[in-house]
Amino acid sequence: MTTSRSTTSAFKFAAVISLITASLLSPYVHAEKADSQKRTNISAEYTVFDGKTNTKTLTGKVELSRGTLLIRAENAVETETTDGGGNVTLSGHNGSQVFFRQKRDGGEDLWIEGSADRVEYDKKSEVVKFIAKAQVRYLTQEKITQEQNGEFLSYDSLNDVFTATNSTSGKRVPGGGKVRITSEPKPAKTDAKQEK
Repeated sequence: MTTSRSTTSAFKFAAVISLITASLLSPYVHAEKADSQKRTNISAEYTVFDGKTNTKTLTGKVELSRGTLLIRAENAVETETTDGGGNVTLSGHNGSQVFFRQKRDGGEDLWIEGSADRVEYDKKSEVVKFIAKAQVRYLTQEKITQEQNGEFLSYDSLNDVFTATNSTSGKRVPGGGKVRITSEPKPAKTDAKQEK
């Protein structure tokens, strides 16, 4: 019974993390759909599942992979509530950050990757937050085509709202720095009629 419960929890944890990356920060960026059908692998130096509090804790070199999705963190905690909600918090340690990378649909060599000191995901509201030194990059053939930096980046996938602020509280602090978004120009489309 313990093995079954632990396995079920691991799959729920993996599903939540997959949702985080699938809805990352832009309605125009979609994670590779095939990843949801792939085997999930989770490893850590230490794992505890508390059945009374429905909390799963992973500690030490946490790594999750599923297809092209890769997430690395030092610690991860998932809490479930009786109404089907709950949250997942991933954090770094000693200067390391949470890191993620996943292939995007729409082309052969399109990727999204990023990092933050902490990543939080609320399962009920479907809001993902990247907190402290957050950075998200979109890549085409290893070339960065768009980059977002801030102390707080979040995406509300239910309401399709992206927020970026200059403080880890998620609120604007006057004079507290700026959020930066850099986009490369899109390649000019060639007119097929002109080529003939």
